[in-house]
This record gives sequence, C-alpha cells and structure tokens, in this order.
Amino acid sequence: MDIKRIVVTGRMYKELEKLALLDTKREYLFLPEAEVLPNHFDWGDGYVAFKPTASFQFGTLQWVHALGAGVDSFLFNREWKKDVVLTRTVGSFGQKIGEYCLSYILADVHRHENFQHAQAKKQWLPSQQKLLHQLNIVIFGTGTIGEEVARLLRTFGVTVNGISRSGAANCHFNRVLPITEVHALLPQADWVINTLPLTLITESLFEKRLFSYMQGAGFINVGRGASVDENALLAAIEQGQVRRTVLDVFREEPLPEQSPLWAHPKVVITPHISAVTGVDEAINGLLAVLSEMDSGQERISQSVDVNRGY
Repeated sequence: MDIKRIVVTGRMYKELEKLALLDTKREYLFLPEAEVLPNHFDWGDGYVAFKPTASFQFGTLQWVHALGAGVDSFLFNREWKKDVVLTRTVGSFGQKIGEYCLSYILADVHRHENFQHAQAKKQWLPSQQKLLHQLNIVIFGTGTIGEEVARLLRTFGVTVNGISRSGAANCHFNRVLPITEVHALLPQADWVINTLPLTLITESLFEKRLFSYMQGAGFINVGRGASVDENALLAAIEQGQVRRTVLDVFREEPLPEQSPLWAHPKVVITPHISAVTGVDEAINGLLAVLSEMDSGQERISQSVDVNRGY
C-alpha cells in the first residue's frame, strides 16, 4: 500500500497539523469537517477522522483511519469498499474506561450519595460498606477495552465475568460465557458494564428481556448508545431490575434536552468522556500504522475486521 496524500479532519485537525513535520514522506491536507469536499476523496489516498463527513465517499482512498477506538460511524449501516483498509486508534482507552467505571462503583459502594443527602439534613447515619472483593461484576465485551477493565477490577479482588459472542476463555476474566447464556450470570451481578462495539448483532441488545435477568444491578454503558433500548432501561429502573445507571454514550448525541434520562434521579449522565482521545495518543497511533504500512507488514496491528465491525 502506497499512501502519499492524507486528508485529516475532525475536532482536533488543527492540533494534528504537526503530523506534516513528523512525517515528511507524505502530503497532508488538514481541514474542518464542513470544508471537506467530494473532490478531496479523489485527491487523497488516506482519510483520518473520528467519523465520515457528510461529503464522504471512497474515491481513490486506499486507507481510512479512525481517531477513536470505535469504528461504528464508518461501518454501521454502510457498505464498505473491500479494498480499503480500515484501522483505528489503540491507546490507553481501556485504562481510562476502567478508571471511569471504578470511580462510580467506588462511589456507590461507599454510599457517597447517601452521605451527601444525610449531610444536607445534618443527620449522623453511620453504616457499613461492602468491600470491592465482595462484588460480582459482568462485563459485556472481552476485547482490548473489556479485558483492561476486567484486569483493573480484579486487582481489587472483584469477581469479573465476561460475556462475548463466542464465550472463549480469557485470562483477564474469572469466567466467560457466550451471549446466549447471559441468564446464567446476570441475576448475581452487582454491576453490569457494557463495552461492546455497535454492530448489527449488538444494536438494541440491552432490551426488556435482557434487563429482566438483572436483580438490582448497577448498569454502566461505555460501549455504544445504540446498543441500549433507552425506554427498556427506564422501565427496568422503575421495576427495580436496574438499581442505578451510569451512561456515557447515547443513541443520539448530544442527548436531546427532552430526554427523560436527564432528570431521572437514578441516572448519571456524562458527555461521552470516559475515553477521550488525546492529541499525542492520536499522533502516535497514526504514525505506528503508517510505519507498519511502510515496512510492508501484511497485517496491520490496528486494523479492523470490517465484516465483524470491530
């Protein structure tokens, strides 16, 4: 693959301009999304962004690189051109998401919200907290992000079970079951964490039937918003199947003002920040991919299986 011209766009296109100084082998074009035109895809061999622009087309592209870990914006409900290589950024996303999840789990275990309410009422209400090693957590997705979250939690003695498409064993989990056997793990879960990518299989995966297996679990979504039926989630909260939920991703982003999730007392909302791509992370990941391409490496380490969607 001979990549000579690269179109770079997205929210950090200005910060990425240093690429032109670090990689003098290639010609770069740095543009805001609104200024990327159809003819730019006939100029470039490569396209680098968080998502396709409204003007996106394959043109003469040989390679597309996603600046984030997720690639559903490129693949979901889109026919991919088979001879175009798709790669993604692989950085410290697993660690960031693991710490994000741990922060909310710890706050819940130590009853921060309860003590804040008691303080507001000037009430002295001692209580005993659970320890992390007493928790049972189920993670949907055993890929690089899911296993890093599992690794972090298990350092505190947490029992971490995984759900994946195949159910293949993974050393970072106490146990992994296929997605067809979720009913065997969810009733005992203190927390359920979704790290799955968005594919045709995972769209609206978390619906009424799946939530019905939970018995007062906390639910964290750091995967993709469209994998959750938000109405089913709200119903599960009202029925006590889900005790509280932390949502970082949504079917529509930004979350519309009229969404009932905003004001729900058992819902915590964050604006898709559990694993933000840093500039250095983006540059290093991109240069690593280009280096492998230049060396003629047949299988690029950060490449995406476009048939699977991840």
